[in-house]
Amino acid sequence: MTSLGAAAQNLLAELVSIDSVNPGLVDGAAGEARIIEHLRARLDASGFLTSVIEASGRQGRPSLVAVPPGPAGDRPTIVLNGHVDTVGVAGMSAPFVPRVDGDRMYGRGTADMKGGVAALVVAAEHLVASGARVRPVLALVADEEDASLGSEAVIAALPSMGLAPDACLIAEPTDLALTRSLRGFGVARVRLPGRAAHSSQADLGVNAVTRLGHLLQAVDERSAAVRASGGDLMVTMVRGGSTPFVIPDSAECLVELRTLPDAPGSGVLDEVGAVLDDGWAAEVTLVAARDGWRQEESGPVADLAVRLGEALGTGLTFEAPYWMEAPLWQRTCPTLVCGPSGGGLHSVDEWVDLRQVRSFTEALVSVLGKWEAKE
Repeated sequence: MTSLGAAAQNLLAELVSIDSVNPGLVDGAAGEARIIEHLRARLDASGFLTSVIEASGRQGRPSLVAVPPGPAGDRPTIVLNGHVDTVGVAGMSAPFVPRVDGDRMYGRGTADMKGGVAALVVAAEHLVASGARVRPVLALVADEEDASLGSEAVIAALPSMGLAPDACLIAEPTDLALTRSLRGFGVARVRLPGRAAHSSQADLGVNAVTRLGHLLQAVDERSAAVRASGGDLMVTMVRGGSTPFVIPDSAECLVELRTLPDAPGSGVLDEVGAVLDDGWAAEVTLVAARDGWRQEESGPVADLAVRLGEALGTGLTFEAPYWMEAPLWQRTCPTLVCGPSGGGLHSVDEWVDLRQVRSFTEALVSVLGKWEAKE
């Protein structure tokens, strides 16, 4: 094992041992403050200039930006981005005890995505210490698993920090394949009104749950055509009625659309509109929408992707069925997504392939050390 690989593996174990469950997903969860402080102390000691960026209006939801010392000069600046929050740990016996079995490390966040974060930090430290001509800026963010508050806050802060990156590399778990595209999504809340009445006189009321049932069937029927075009349409949450013996006067559901990379997430409103009965007087609200993304096919970042793929023995092959934060960073600079993976993401037996963590760290140092962001 090389010294770089060993350093990344050791840091990964430290990060897994820190509870950073996202409180937006689990009430009362630890959040990111402790893991950000741990990383800040390390990067301060490595000579980086660190800044903690709080999410707008959300104290206790910090992200970290670490900038190499000295002026940028003519060195290309690349943001190395990863999220430090994790999903919950229900059903896990020892989620924050990193356990190594052969080339696997088990524990919450090992693959999603503390393995990638460890590789980014160790690679950035080495690039700076060795005097490489690239300027690696670490953006280690909160809240990716929920509402992307961290990346949005950091991206908004970059201009005031004098940072205009040439590229961003996001180390999400991809089995070291370069990500060609990712799908977007949209979520709409549909509220259906009714009229309450005693259930013994049902004809005097309007049953909102019955209307909801018709809507569920209509969405299910439409989903086949959406799936045939490359998307997915489904209802993921329902609620209706409040007590027995009363005709329910309200019901609601969440309708979710997964889009093609080039389609807007707000298209969920069109899909809902296509199946609603005008006589229901439904109220439709867009809850969340994220557009899809494709990696640029030409230019310096496309060239970087090719070189990174060659170093890793992979290529631009991963079509992500889910959303990641690449579209947010793409607004600032060309972006690519690649990182180490394993199995059990978001499940009780999450693990990361330590060989991938080590290989990724070494490839970052090798490729970024020679990269020039020029056409």
